[in-house]
Parts: sequence; C-alpha cells; structure tokens
Amino acid sequence: MDVGLGTVLLAKDAYPDLDIDRTLARFDELAQPLQDVRVDGHRLARASVTLQAEHLREHLHVACGFNGNESDYYDPRNSLISDVLERKLGIPITLSVVYCEVAKRLGIRARGVSFPGHFLVRLDADGEAHEGQETATPVLVDPFFGCRLLGPKELAELHAKVMGEAPIAPESLAPASPRAILHRILVNLRAVHLARGDIARAMLSIDRILCLTPNAAEPLRERGLLSARLGAREQALADLERFLELAPQAEDAAQIRERLAELKKASAPLN
Repeated sequence: MDVGLGTVLLAKDAYPDLDIDRTLARFDELAQPLQDVRVDGHRLARASVTLQAEHLREHLHVACGFNGNESDYYDPRNSLISDVLERKLGIPITLSVVYCEVAKRLGIRARGVSFPGHFLVRLDADGEAHEGQETATPVLVDPFFGCRLLGPKELAELHAKVMGEAPIAPESLAPASPRAILHRILVNLRAVHLARGDIARAMLSIDRILCLTPNAAEPLRERGLLSARLGAREQALADLERFLELAPQAEDAAQIRERLAELKKASAPLN
C-alpha cells in the first residue's frame, strides 16, 4: 500500500477533479533540490541520519516553509494532502507524510511513527554502516514543529503530555504501517467533520475506514447509527447487525438491539 497515493486518493474524495498524477508529482518537485546535495562526495542518502534530518529540515521547513497549523488545527484541509502541499500547512501526520515522501525520493529511510498524541518521523540508517556513520540509533523528527530533531529529553516531555509518568513503550517508536497511517488520517477527518456537523463527509470518512478495516466493530456501529439518522434503514440494519456479531458483549449492545428492533418495525410492510 502506497501512503503517498493513498493520501492523494483521500483528497480526491473532497476534490473530485483533483489530478492524481500532478499531485504526486509535487513530491518529486519538492525532492528535486536535494538530489544534487553531496556530503563528503556522496549523495545525501549515504550521510549520517542526523545530517539527513538537518538537510531535510533546512529544505522543507526553512526554504519551503512547511509548518504546523497551530492557529486552526481542526481545519479539515490540514488532513488533505493536496491542501497541505498547496498551503504548506498541516497537522503532524500529513506533514510527516510529506516529509517521508520527499525522503523516499532521495533514498532516505524515513517512516512515520504513531507516537502517543503526536505523529512523528523516524530516520534510520539503511542497514549498512558507512564510513563516518554515527550509530544505528534512529533519529526522531517532529515535522509539525519546524522539523526539529527530538533528543531523549524532548521525546520524554512530549510523551509526558499524553501519558504522564509512564515510560515510553518500544512500540511507541515503531514505524507505523501504511494502512495505520491512512486509517489515522481518516479518523482525524471523521472527527473534524462530525464536530462541524458535516454528516455526509463524516459518513464518507467512515466508509473509507471500513474499506481499510472491514471488520472493525466501532466504525460499523457509528455508520449504522448515522445511517439510521439519515433514513438509510437497510444500511443501518446491516451495519448494526454486523456490529452485534463482532461485539455481542459491547457495553451498549442492549441499546443497539433496541435500535435494531425499532428499525425493523419501521421497515416492516403495512398490511
């Protein structure tokens, strides 16, 4: 699963006329100025991960102006990659996608990390130590706050904001799968649209979530209840019945069964 293409396809839901190839080409254009960078006579991909991160920060944040949208964090455009590329504003996960897509085109091993409460990027050496290579320890980068490099102290402070005094679990620093990244973007979009009362767009986000995770109980429950509100009874019945199959012991299972009974009664033909 290609994350860059996936994010563009999600943006096409919002902008049906979006040119997919042209949007993907923006990543190529962003990477181009770094293609000719040499460190000790070698391409950037062979430099230490710290130097890679410094060059990417200088280019993406300083030269190109990519920043986190702190003033309007919940603007849905922050989750749509076409808008992020155009406006150079986003949230941690979409700015991380831009960072990783540019890095990929340079042969740099950068991957997203689902850190608690704040998506990050980790840069790893390519597996072989080159002359002058520091260590195999990954470098953590925060694309939302100026592509800053995070040392142990900064990482601990960021973790404490969400998790308190709990230690950082190793899985919190593990690379996120492409499916997990796209799922997280969709969850963000769903929440933003619901907060704005845009049920139609929220429903589309839930549909996409279920494309990625077809047997996820909670999205089925949510889509079923929203479908019932919108009068789409057949969809509501199918989703809520499937929810109960997957989560028969859910806390609200009794209420869902009552709602199903109401929907079935309302759908019954009149004699």
